[in-house]
Amino acid sequence: MDDGKPTGPQAKWWSRPTTGRPGRAEPESRAPGEDTPPAPPGAGDPAAPGSAADPSHPTASAPDHPAAPADAAPPGAGQASHRPRPSGAPLHEPDAYSTPPYGDPGPWAPAPPVQRPTPAHGTPVPPQAAAPSPQHPSPVPPPTGVQGGPAPVQPHPARVQPQSQQHPTAVQQQPAPAPVPAQWGQYDPWAAPGQPLTQLGPPAGTEPGRRKNRRGGAFAGVLLLTLVASGIGGGVGAYIERNGGLTTVELPQASRTTTDRAPESVAGIAASALPSVVTLHVSGTAESGTGTGFVLDNRGHILTNNHVVAPAGTTGDITVTFSSGETATAELVGKDSGYDLAVVRVRGVSGLKPLPLGNSDNVQVGDPVVAIGAPFDLSNTVTSGIISAKQRPITAGGEKGDGSDISYVDALQTDAPINPGNSGGPLVDTQAHVIGINSAIRAADSGKGPERGGQSGSIGLGFAIPINQGKRVAEELINTGRATHPVIGVTLDMKFTGDGAKVGTKGAGDGPAVTKDGPAAKAGIRSGDVITAVQGQRVHSGEELIVKIRAHRPGDRLELRLTRGGEELTITLTLGSSSGT
Repeated sequence: MDDGKPTGPQAKWWSRPTTGRPGRAEPESRAPGEDTPPAPPGAGDPAAPGSAADPSHPTASAPDHPAAPADAAPPGAGQASHRPRPSGAPLHEPDAYSTPPYGDPGPWAPAPPVQRPTPAHGTPVPPQAAAPSPQHPSPVPPPTGVQGGPAPVQPHPARVQPQSQQHPTAVQQQPAPAPVPAQWGQYDPWAAPGQPLTQLGPPAGTEPGRRKNRRGGAFAGVLLLTLVASGIGGGVGAYIERNGGLTTVELPQASRTTTDRAPESVAGIAASALPSVVTLHVSGTAESGTGTGFVLDNRGHILTNNHVVAPAGTTGDITVTFSSGETATAELVGKDSGYDLAVVRVRGVSGLKPLPLGNSDNVQVGDPVVAIGAPFDLSNTVTSGIISAKQRPITAGGEKGDGSDISYVDALQTDAPINPGNSGGPLVDTQAHVIGINSAIRAADSGKGPERGGQSGSIGLGFAIPINQGKRVAEELINTGRATHPVIGVTLDMKFTGDGAKVGTKGAGDGPAVTKDGPAAKAGIRSGDVITAVQGQRVHSGEELIVKIRAHRPGDRLELRLTRGGEELTITLTLGSSSGT
């Protein structure tokens, strides 16, 4: 249905002005049968209206349809026409409604904005861009029609039609291109495909030698700047790598020193004693264990606990690891379960440093001490504390059930942390002299006595064999392979619940409780007597009496206090000797 409006799409683009390029080539290919309109009259005359020198002429709405005067557009001019037109005929039929952009606003369309309307696929040449040409010595004034209609539309300049079109046309004279404005000379969005960007200035390769020299100098400057920047960047990168970044916080720190610690400090004691302390790894047919020991002499004798080497038995292996990490195989020299002491020996090891022995009789409660060992196989572990008590009677062992493995120790008590693996290690004073052999701890999960070799941790109740006793036993084990025990020659009633140690009524094998011609018999002790003190120290049980007796050497004279039928007596006797196990 024809309602008088254009039936084709009417594109109204409002775009920035760019320079027109006369002589733009048409597409080389066209669909068969497509008509090519002839060139408009005067297309070959550069001075004719509508030439490239006329800035007011809008470009064609399609590449192969030059624009026609607005008054020549008939109704329905928006529809594409492919009929060949006679030469010189208007390209557009008159517009009865004068619709924009070719006439006054129609009765149905609002007035266009006050801008230069630009037909589809074309941009006008701005007035300031129109430059005089040889044919036009003076510039052409811009169009004047805005609201009342556009300026007269003039034919396009001549074009070079592609040879493949069905209607060949003559190659028209190409006018000289107009000067290109600087602001639009770099890029034309409507340029033909493949057309290079417009180049300002002289053609490439025609620059004078002076400009080439400037370009070479600029390249040298850029190269120099690159080298300088690379050097600066490398320096900054090295600084960042060494210092952790430009914004990394760096805290103040004291410089490293090699100042030796005072010999009486814990660090000084540890530095002196550690080279003499070893870790023992023992394995047997049924069990294995880890403990500690320390070097006694240059011949390779090492003192430790009996319960440390007991798992090896007679066929097991004992390996000694020194503080430096070197290892050696050790052999058993002797052991004694009653004192819980043993001596092993390593051979073929040079540079041994014996640990000096102190005097446990000089120790006072409150003296600082350091314990060294391998708790839970953590070798070279150092802990510190004080002497908490002296002459603390303890018994340990008894796993066999016959009492043959029970040890009786008149121990030094310390709060220095001692754990399983510390057994056999040295307890040293502030002069790094051994004053005890760490042997037992009171476990938190047991209230029946010190636990030896258990897995409970330290609760600050550790016990060490006094070194005076350890020295005597070690000497005997090294010299004879066995240790001797001091005895008084009586059999005690271990079931007695009263205060003191009671002499039994029967001995071993239903023999007498008081050994015939023994030290007790010679001193006048009888069966049923209750011994209450040794050398003035109170005794509350049979175990305590054994501990007090074994704290001395065979042959020592002791003063005993006892009760007999409610009467207190004091006697003196000389200790005898028995062979240990």
